[in-house]
Amino acid sequence: MSRFTIATYKPDTDDPKNHEALRDLIAQHHMTLKMEGLATSRPSLLLHADDGTFLEIFEWANDEAAAAAHTNERVQALWAKMGEVASFPALANVAGCDRPFPHFAPVKL
Repeated sequence: MSRFTIATYKPDTDDPKNHEALRDLIAQHHMTLKMEGLATSRPSLLLHADDGTFLEIFEWANDEAAAAAHTNERVQALWAKMGEVASFPALANVAGCDRPFPHFAPVKL
C-alpha cells in the first residue's frame, strides 16, 4: 500500500537566490526518489505558504520506502544539500496550517 507525504522546506533566508536553490533541489527530490524506486510516478505537487515554506506532496512507492530513503546514499546526499539551505518544520508550524482548509500558492517545477 502506498502512502502520501507532505514534506515541508523553509528557506533559511529571504534571499530569492536561496529560494531558487531550494526549489531546484526540491525538483530533483521527486525524480531521485523515483529513480531509486522509492516514489511512484504519480506527479508530485509543490506549493508555497505565506511564510515562504515550500510543501511538496508525493506518493511513496510502498510502506517501506520512507524508511529505505533514510539509508539510501543518493537520497541522503540530496537531503544534506537541502539542509544547507533550509529547515524542515513540522506541518503544524507552517503558516496557515493552524486553521481548517489552509490555502497555498502553486509552484511550477
